[in-house]
Amino acid sequence: MASTPMLPPNPAAGNSNFDGNARAAPGTDMTGICFRDQLWLNTYPLDRNLVFDYFALSPFYDWTCNNETIRMRSIHPLDLSHLSKMTGIEYTLSEVMEPHLFVFRKQKRDSPEKVTPMLTYYVLDGSIYQAPQLCNVFASRVGRALYHISKAFTTAASKLEKIGYVDTENESATLVPKAPKETIDLKEVKRIDHILAALQRKLPPAPPPPPFPEGYNPPKTAEGDNASEAQAQVPPLDPILDQGPSKRMKF
Repeated sequence: MASTPMLPPNPAAGNSNFDGNARAAPGTDMTGICFRDQLWLNTYPLDRNLVFDYFALSPFYDWTCNNETIRMRSIHPLDLSHLSKMTGIEYTLSEVMEPHLFVFRKQKRDSPEKVTPMLTYYVLDGSIYQAPQLCNVFASRVGRALYHISKAFTTAASKLEKIGYVDTENESATLVPKAPKETIDLKEVKRIDHILAALQRKLPPAPPPPPFPEGYNPPKTAEGDNASEAQAQVPPLDPILDQGPSKRMKF
């Protein structure tokens, strides 16, 4: 199969997203970095035959793997007929969606039938990433869910406190309504006073109270004296109320 010319193991060549000439140690978490070689992408097509040569330029590649061994023999590095006869670290292409997505799985081979998956990498539109482990994905999703739930409860509690405070104010305002202010019309007051004065002038004075019956002697006590004084000081009765229904005035 056709392959690209052999390149020296320099992961920083043509890569603006990676700084350094040393490879990362095996098992290092590199989920926070991305590799992209735009010069290589402009020179060679990205397909299933050449994608491994592109992946070998990244810092994710382990140069001690079995793929590199058969690659030095001018054999395609993804040839399973040769890889299955070896033991150790190897890379295999698990999923392909040309030319956008290529998924590599790093695994340890103990026998032709027994392999142990280790890490997963993917090439997405020319950029290479390390896929996070499943436990890290679960921990991140659970932490994010707990954060949003806690924030939702905090927001709901603050809203309920605010609503309860407003309702209390509204209830107190409903239970104790403010008395409306009445406006006094001075002209109307003067007109009513004039009518009452005219009626009082036209009506005769009230008759005096009837005398005590013969032979009645009120007891001479302090209460009696006060009562007699009160009777003497009683103001004259209202002529309008004592004279029956008032006559209609002619205007």
